[in-house]
Amino acid sequence: MYKVASLQLEINDRQRKQDRINYALEQMELSRAADLILLPEIWNTGYFNFDLYQEESETLDGLTVNAVAEKAREINSFVFSGSFVENREGKLYNTSVLLDNHGKIIGVYRKIHLFGYGSREKELLTPGEEAVVVNTELGALGLSTCYDLRFPELYRHMLDSGAEIFLVTSGWPFPRWANWIALNQVRAMENVCYLVSCNCAGINRGITYLGHSCIVDPRGIIRSGSNEEPCIVSGTIDLERVHQIRNSFSLLKDRTLKFMG
Repeated sequence: MYKVASLQLEINDRQRKQDRINYALEQMELSRAADLILLPEIWNTGYFNFDLYQEESETLDGLTVNAVAEKAREINSFVFSGSFVENREGKLYNTSVLLDNHGKIIGVYRKIHLFGYGSREKELLTPGEEAVVVNTELGALGLSTCYDLRFPELYRHMLDSGAEIFLVTSGWPFPRWANWIALNQVRAMENVCYLVSCNCAGINRGITYLGHSCIVDPRGIIRSGSNEEPCIVSGTIDLERVHQIRNSFSLLKDRTLKFMG
């Protein structure tokens, strides 16, 4: 059993990029007892600041990842970095990294499902092409981002690749609260996995982030959660629980149709 902390950061239009990075590092410091820490989607720029995507894009060895990696090493925690706009060979991606407790990048996920409803993400960014599951001492971690939650085949694919825990970084806004909660629970329940989500709080370009980050157990029950205010959602992960449920309840063994590829 180990501790996890989801940092529901406040994103607003008064902050500059360095302010957001400093704020995230402060919240990581407050969570130094956690073995695994999550940050939200495009928190360093602000998801809805589409006009800044090009200007504030970075590489994997840029300011944001290096700052988070240094803090991960200092506090001895694994960190799912949340995402940032990555500039990779002239193309922009919504990219998140998984860092081990030595600050080393052990997983890179580029968001596959880009959002186009009231968003310029699909216009500005390039979709990723690979699902990512990383085997760690904390378990097999499947990485995902926000809108991905609406596509069950991605999570089934990660399950078939060995995932035990899904990590979700997000910038999900109001008013789609019911969808967010249901999808967090269902993606965990149908795959008998833990799911830990980290959403933004605050108001960015007139759009209010939903918050409600949560930790969902393999039966789809929310064990820790929040409201729309900035906060740290803390809880525990018990990998034995995943395997106990999978062994006693034959849901996964009863599948007759498997998605391949």
